[in-house]
Amino acid sequence: MNKPPVLSLLCDLIEVPSNSDHEQDVARFLDNHLTQLGYTVERLPIAANSTRENVYAYLGSTRKTRACLSAHMDTVPPHIPLRIEGSTIYGRGACDDKGPMAAQIMALEELRVDGLVKEGDVGLLFVVGEEKGGPGMIAANDQGLSFEGVVFGEPTEGKLVVGHKGHLVFELIAEGKACHSGYPHHGVNANTALVAALNDFLSTEFPESSLLGPSTLNIGKIEGGVSYNIVPATSTALCAVRVATDMPGIKKIVADVASRHPNVRLEFKFEYPETLLDHDVEGFETAPVSYGTDVPRFKGNHKKYLYGPGSILVAHGEREQIELSELLEGVQQYKKLTLHLLKGDA
Repeated sequence: MNKPPVLSLLCDLIEVPSNSDHEQDVARFLDNHLTQLGYTVERLPIAANSTRENVYAYLGSTRKTRACLSAHMDTVPPHIPLRIEGSTIYGRGACDDKGPMAAQIMALEELRVDGLVKEGDVGLLFVVGEEKGGPGMIAANDQGLSFEGVVFGEPTEGKLVVGHKGHLVFELIAEGKACHSGYPHHGVNANTALVAALNDFLSTEFPESSLLGPSTLNIGKIEGGVSYNIVPATSTALCAVRVATDMPGIKKIVADVASRHPNVRLEFKFEYPETLLDHDVEGFETAPVSYGTDVPRFKGNHKKYLYGPGSILVAHGEREQIELSELLEGVQQYKKLTLHLLKGDA
C-alpha cells in the first residue's frame, strides 16, 4: 500500500540530519521540495555571511501573506535514523519538529489543490536554531516578514495551547582557593560554596500561575574541581527556572538568593517571559504546556496559535516517535487553523 503523502514527506525529512547549527541540508531539501510543488522559495541567511538560513515559501510573487505556518528545522543531537514499526514512526525529529512541519506543508498543499487558498493568503516559515536560543526566529524579525496570524508547530498532543512558560537561564560561579586536600583550612572550597547555594535555591519557592501552574527550578549542569585530593578553586552550575508568572519577581528572587553566598557570583544568560496564546477556535481541546517555543521571539501584533501532532514527552529521547494517525489528524487541524485565520473574524 502506498504511503500517505504526509508520511512520505516525514520519512524524507527524518533521513536528513539537522542538529542545531547544522540545518543546511534540510534547508536545501525543503527548498527543492517546495520549489517542485510550485511555491516561490526564499533562503534567508540569519546573519551576514552565515551559512544558516531560514526557509520562507509562498504562492506566486506576493511575498506578504496574511497567515503563516511555522516550524523549526533543527533537532537536538544525536541524529536517530528513521524506522517504522506498524503505524509508529521513530527517528529524530519525528515529533519535534519534523512531524508538525510535514503536516503543515501537506495542509497548505491540500488547501491549495482544493482552491481554498490563493496568492497572498498563507506562507510557510521554517527556522533554524529553536533548540538553542532561537537565532532563526530572532533573525526573522529583520527579514521583512509580518502576518495577521501565525500557527507555530510543536508537539502539543493535538491540543491548542492556551499558554506556555517562560525561561530564565542563569549560571552560578563559585570562586575559592585551591590547596592540598590534607590541609583544607588553607584554601576555600568552591564546590562547598556552590552546594550551599544550590541547597538554598532548592528550598526557595517561586510564584505560581493559576493557568500555567508552578514555576520550577532545574539544576541542569554542574562542573567543578580537578581531583579528589585538591580543594577546588572554581565550580559552576547552569540552572534555569521555567517561569509561570512574574519574570521580574523571579529574577529578583534569584538575585537575592545568590547574594546570600559571598563566594558565589550570578550571571543571567538569557530569558523570555511566559506567553499567553490565542485559542479561540472551535473543535479543539486546549491545554497549557511547560516548555518554551519560538512564539515570543517573533515580534508583532499577529495572532499566535500553537498546535501540533505528537507528544513532547517522547521528544529529545532515544525513542522519539509519532503515530501515523496523529500526523493525519495534524494535517486536517492545520487546515482548520489556517482557514480560521483567513476568515478574518477570529
